[in-house]
Amino acid sequence: MSHTQFIVAMTIVLFLAFGLGWFASWLVHRLTRVTQADISDLDQMARNLHDAEETRDEALTYLEQRERELMSQLAQGEAELRAAMEGLRDARAEAEELRDYIEKANIG
Repeated sequence: MSHTQFIVAMTIVLFLAFGLGWFASWLVHRLTRVTQADISDLDQMARNLHDAEETRDEALTYLEQRERELMSQLAQGEAELRAAMEGLRDARAEAEELRDYIEKANIG
């Protein structure tokens, strides 16, 4: 093989390698290309996600507010129960004192 034939053969091999590389690159970009429909779908999913997050935040805020209200009502109910129990205890003590007084009055 002469020097000229070697150069021609190497030129053909390098050109084929370049052509094969370019074709592979074109094929990869063609297959992985993002279409306008894909972008629209991604935008719609992003909007839906944003809306869902806002709804979740609103629900959490409502639940926290409702929990505070219920805890306040519970504390108020417990305070009223304690007051009623103290009043009942005082009434029972007074009723017992009156019974003792009546029994003493009847015996004496």
